[in-house]
Amino acid sequence: MAFQTINGVRVWGNPVENAVSQMETCSRVGNVVQTLLMADHHRGYSQPIGGVVVYDGQVSPSGVGYDIACGNKAVRTNVNYKDIEKNLSTIMNDIFSQLSFGVGRKNNEKVDHDLFDDPAWDVYKAIDRQEHDRLKTLARDQLGTIGSGNHFVDLLVDDDGYIWIANHFGSRGFGYKTATGFMNHSQGRGFSEKGRGEHMDQEPSLLDLNTELGQMYMEAMNLAGRYAYAGRDYVINKVLEILGAGEVTFEVHNHHNFAWEEEHNGKKVIVVRKGATPLRPGQLGFIGGSMGDFSVIVKGKDSQESRDAYFSTVHGAGRIMSRTEAAGKMNWKTKTRAGGKISEAQMHEALQDFGVILRGGGTDESPFVYRKLQEVLDAHSETMDVLFTLKPVGVCMAGADEFDPYKD
Repeated sequence: MAFQTINGVRVWGNPVENAVSQMETCSRVGNVVQTLLMADHHRGYSQPIGGVVVYDGQVSPSGVGYDIACGNKAVRTNVNYKDIEKNLSTIMNDIFSQLSFGVGRKNNEKVDHDLFDDPAWDVYKAIDRQEHDRLKTLARDQLGTIGSGNHFVDLLVDDDGYIWIANHFGSRGFGYKTATGFMNHSQGRGFSEKGRGEHMDQEPSLLDLNTELGQMYMEAMNLAGRYAYAGRDYVINKVLEILGAGEVTFEVHNHHNFAWEEEHNGKKVIVVRKGATPLRPGQLGFIGGSMGDFSVIVKGKDSQESRDAYFSTVHGAGRIMSRTEAAGKMNWKTKTRAGGKISEAQMHEALQDFGVILRGGGTDESPFVYRKLQEVLDAHSETMDVLFTLKPVGVCMAGADEFDPYKD
């Protein structure tokens, strides 16, 4: 058994005290069946990142978090690294210029989708017609944009030399405003009202599924999930075009900020995963390392530990240094930072040694702020098999100094 139990919380890997404390708070609020922390856990808003809470008849909008349906898509192409190695710098320039990182849309390509004709949007009409129109317009404007923070588009190489494309982002401003609105409603505030007196360690917001508001949240969350899928599909397809790839030979796509209705131990429950990947026996998952570490494609095992983990695992290596600690405090008036522990020179030297071309990015996402991926994979070895090990050769992210209210 690779986990330990701390005050009822099942913890994989090395316990992080402030994250365990947050999860202990989650354990005490609502109809909680079980709380768990994956090995990449760290402090988050209300529910820790890498945290899983299993509820009976309830869902937590704060547990799913602001970036509803944040997740990954990864595909293996028929392009071999040796055939593009000399042109990799130009390819990375094209990805960075033709896709939209940070705030707004750089490429001015109107991205339409059948999703916008779906009657599921009517859930917002029940809240407020004007809110429905604003959110739908925002969603249209941002579909296919990547955002900032830890969101990325990567090119990676497997052991056979084939290029993989991977991305990481969620439902952007549409999901953020949906999350904020339902958290407000759970506290008796208006959908668009500004929160008052909130803090990182506050109790989770909860909605009962046998109420209209609880059902509305689940409908809106699932719509945001489909929107995130559509955005990640668009980005992957765009990079396939840039690469001139004629074929996708393997695909993995899933969320890691979501609430799923599942059956465990003979009972239907709601499993809220924040920064945790669902991994049932046979299910595929992508787990990303830092920009200076490998990523993996995994497959779930049928084991007792998998059941003990409610078929959940890590979503990445896990942050060990905050953004401010790494990059320093940002003065948005002067666009300068001060007090950071990691310099750009350190970051670029590490990436050069590892053989990675970086476009965008900042020291707050450098390899030094994350655990080594192998460390967290080892903690979950009884629940997964590694199918592919992927080495990054190109990483695209928004710049560290680009403000984005919708990032992670």
